[in-house]
Amino acid sequence: MTKRIFNTVLFVSLVTFSGYTQTIPLDTLTRSAPIFYDVLGNKVTYGAEMPELNQIAGAPKAFYTYYWELGDGNYSFEKEPKHTYKKEGTYEVKLWSTNNYDNGKPPASRPKKVVISDASDEEASVDGFAFAKANPVFKPDEDLLIRTNRDPLPSQEMVLITSYKNTKDYVTNGKLYLFYNDKSFKDKNFILTDTRLHHNEKIEQNEDFVHHAGTDFSQEYLASTYPSELRERTLVVQDSTKKTNLPLTLEESQELYLNSQVITFTNMQPGEERNVFRTLETTPEMIKDTSAIVTLRSIYVPDENYENHTVKDTELEIVTSHDPNKMSSNGTLMNYRLVRFKKLKFKVRFQNDGEGPANTIRLEVDTPEMFDKNTLEIKDMYPQCRICPKDREVNYSCLDTILQKDKIIFTFKRIYLPGTAQKNVTEKDSTKGFVKYAMKFGKDFHKKKTRSRTAIYFDKNEPIYTNYSTTRFTPGISIGARAGYIFNPDLDNATEVFAGITLSPFKSYRGYLQAELFFSTTSFDNFRNFETIETNDIGIESITRFTEEATARNITTYLVPISYLYNLNNFIAVGAGLQLKLDLSRECNQTTTGEFFLNIPGEGEIRDETQDTFQETDCNKGVGNFQSGVFADINFGGVRIGPSAGIRYVSNFNAPNAQIQVYGLWKF
Repeated sequence: MTKRIFNTVLFVSLVTFSGYTQTIPLDTLTRSAPIFYDVLGNKVTYGAEMPELNQIAGAPKAFYTYYWELGDGNYSFEKEPKHTYKKEGTYEVKLWSTNNYDNGKPPASRPKKVVISDASDEEASVDGFAFAKANPVFKPDEDLLIRTNRDPLPSQEMVLITSYKNTKDYVTNGKLYLFYNDKSFKDKNFILTDTRLHHNEKIEQNEDFVHHAGTDFSQEYLASTYPSELRERTLVVQDSTKKTNLPLTLEESQELYLNSQVITFTNMQPGEERNVFRTLETTPEMIKDTSAIVTLRSIYVPDENYENHTVKDTELEIVTSHDPNKMSSNGTLMNYRLVRFKKLKFKVRFQNDGEGPANTIRLEVDTPEMFDKNTLEIKDMYPQCRICPKDREVNYSCLDTILQKDKIIFTFKRIYLPGTAQKNVTEKDSTKGFVKYAMKFGKDFHKKKTRSRTAIYFDKNEPIYTNYSTTRFTPGISIGARAGYIFNPDLDNATEVFAGITLSPFKSYRGYLQAELFFSTTSFDNFRNFETIETNDIGIESITRFTEEATARNITTYLVPISYLYNLNNFIAVGAGLQLKLDLSRECNQTTTGEFFLNIPGEGEIRDETQDTFQETDCNKGVGNFQSGVFADINFGGVRIGPSAGIRYVSNFNAPNAQIQVYGLWKF
């Protein structure tokens, strides 16, 4: 108890001193939870001095959850675990505590070194000191379990616990793979900062993932309770956690994830269970969307002589605070072109924080009308129970589902879910539940962001509201073909046609930006007659009558670097933007023919062909004649996608000032 008293005094002194020196903003305050322990031979009781919780206003009562690593490959989720060590030595004990419904960062605990000088080979004694209670219980034929100490939160670390078991009746050597950082996200979500091994495992530095082992067709595998991949000893589609084509699994995993780690193990005895602990630091760039789901993939190869292996995909929900009541989905950022072919997955989880068990739990899930509720499929749930029949009341546990216009209501009936404050309830996981379901989008829905959340009712208590779950779409790219005719009111006899492309987000709902590039050809023909008259001193007029013909051919490029368009509905859009114009080439020809006449008083006009004139001018100009202007636009038809027609008025900043474009557009 001496260590405990000393740590308590030190902790109180530090807190008191910090209170007199400065006021630290809540979000930068680092709290500490010093570890204390009592040793009795090889039996140790652990605990920690926990700082006061900062209750989130309006949330259920704040509380801590605990995760201990006991230094010998065992761990516990208890508040004050008791553990019996089987060997003498020095063990480093670590604690990660998580503050639920609490403002601020989780308290930090320094590792403690515990010296065991009196140990025996006996198993855990019956005097209350138990082998770490959190160590997993494997089901028959189950050989891989994955757990975490908390949900991932940006800029916090998380511990991944990989538990594996030898279900063979002989000693094995094998491998453990971890794949992380989904390639579907722009930035890395995790950095693997530490791996703690306790059974002489080794981390492979350069793994080429090449395997040529065969398949174990032993009767033990074929008798597994998992769906078999073998039919008459022929490989079929792999759709379970038990697989036999290891190279294929590794290749698929490399396509899905950016990073990986490989651990080899040896000399694993029949029935032996081991744990591997990894610290994953969540990056500041981690998705900030509190309804996003990321995954980790674990692969266990129990015997390196065969390709038989187990695959576990662990879904992790991004959070901004540690709240057991949460809604999440895998639709935080989707491709609008493809979503109609897939089902969107959702998960609502909850925890009973009461002093007694909950018998009825109702989840009222806001569901936008863009989803087709008739495609609802319940994938999983806890507590596990049957689906309630629609035509009658039953007296057994079941999950009832009601579909409304803007809501889906899940109701767990006649269940037993313990409360965290309930007497004799020590396992926090037993107080948690969830519903996982999937649903398709409707046939006609707009590309717009949606938000939904869940109201959770425990029996007749007031509701607890989850975070907002969002669905968003990537902008996508829509390439359009645009062609039409340009009127130039300031130029006579000018004919200009154009064709080009547009670039915009795919099927935007309302406002969006668009860029354009198109080319035009212009033909300009001008014909005019005019004359000049000169009179000499004796009154004779010299008259020259001219005929002038001018032609021009231009190739021009138009660039709309940015424009803003707004869809009033499915059929009308308006917009405005900036247009730049530049002639790429210009060819022109001008001929002038003059006929000469003399107008003599009393005699009239006399033709004199000897004084006729003829002049021809050719020009070939390169790039030039830059113009810029602004325009207003209106578009009719399939303004979001497909064919449409429009008219655009352009006002240039220099002459010729006006331009009217009539065009057709087809967006793909």
